[in-house]
Amino acid sequence: MKQPVASKVDNPFFARIWPIVATHEAGPIRAMRRENLAGLSGRVLEVGAGIGTNFPNYPDSVQQVVAVEPEPRLMAQAQAAAAVVPVPITVTCETAEGVAGEEPFDAVVCSLVLCSVRDPAGVLRRLYSLLRPGGELRYLEHVASAGFRGRFQRLADATLWPRLLGNCHTHRDTERTIREAGFEVEVSRREMTLPVWAPMPVSELVLGRARRP
Repeated sequence: MKQPVASKVDNPFFARIWPIVATHEAGPIRAMRRENLAGLSGRVLEVGAGIGTNFPNYPDSVQQVVAVEPEPRLMAQAQAAAAVVPVPITVTCETAEGVAGEEPFDAVVCSLVLCSVRDPAGVLRRLYSLLRPGGELRYLEHVASAGFRGRFQRLADATLWPRLLGNCHTHRDTERTIREAGFEVEVSRREMTLPVWAPMPVSELVLGRARRP
């Protein structure tokens, strides 16, 4: 399989604002993060670790986490977060495309990252190849909304939102892309994390589990 070409990630503005956003996440988002990691075990790959927000939520049944964060400023903060949690976590400045695949993973975790990769289909195919048969993809992602909010997302994606916020594209049909990469979605649900009247394009999230057959 031809792998997607990884590119250098350098987002100084996003690297300044994301730590503030991540440390002030709404309670519903923090609860969804915990649920996304519940019951994991074995060897886990986390893609787009940011500042390591997920790290304290990994259960003791996880033997090892390989966390990739290609933005070097965020990676440094993730390494500091990894040093103070009980689960062994190795943080590297790689993209998903650059992860070595000698030993398959039992699970892959994606949290608010598939909206920002340049080639989501290619990345998901790569993640599929890194999982053992029967391995899980755990995802918590921004998704395309319907109606007025969806129109607002398309406007945001076509203007400044991706440029300012680390290439985040809010109007992606992420679950369809997951299925097209070969995964079988076993369970998923959508939640609004802001009031319905709030115009933010990232207020709707999908939490799901998919499996490599």
